Amino acid sequence: MKKKVLVLCTGNSCRSIMAEALINAKLSECVKAYSSGVKASGKVNPKAQALLEKNSLWREEYHSKVIDTVIDMDFDLVVTVCDNAQETCPMFPKAVKTIHMGFEDPSGKEDSEYVKALELIHLNLLPIIKKELC
Repeated sequence: MKKKVLVLCTGNSCRSIMAEALINAKLSECVKAYSSGVKASGKVNPKAQALLEKNSLWREEYHSKVIDTVIDMDFDLVVTVCDNAQETCPMFPKAVKTIHMGFEDPSGKEDSEYVKALELIHLNLLPIIKKELC
């Protein structure tokens, strides 16, 4: 059975969605990734979505969602990818391992910053997820 990881951010519009897409694309043999936001924006950042589509990582199921939609799921790992989410990470009903790996928010910046964020998530977060859950 696949292990489940939740990638948590503040708005669930950019970094957490990129991480969810990368984990599901690269580690699908052992992990199913989900993402949500402490204060979900309700929309996916268009530049993040375009980058994921360009790299064949986008799935129609990806959308910005609030933590309440996933809080009752049994996760094997929770990863916070922004400092605000780390500070306001909710308590889950069952004890779950939580790790923090912050990535700079590319929102409102040049396209190259989105590419950089995706590369950093790929290089830094994926090996940790693989080590923890695969």
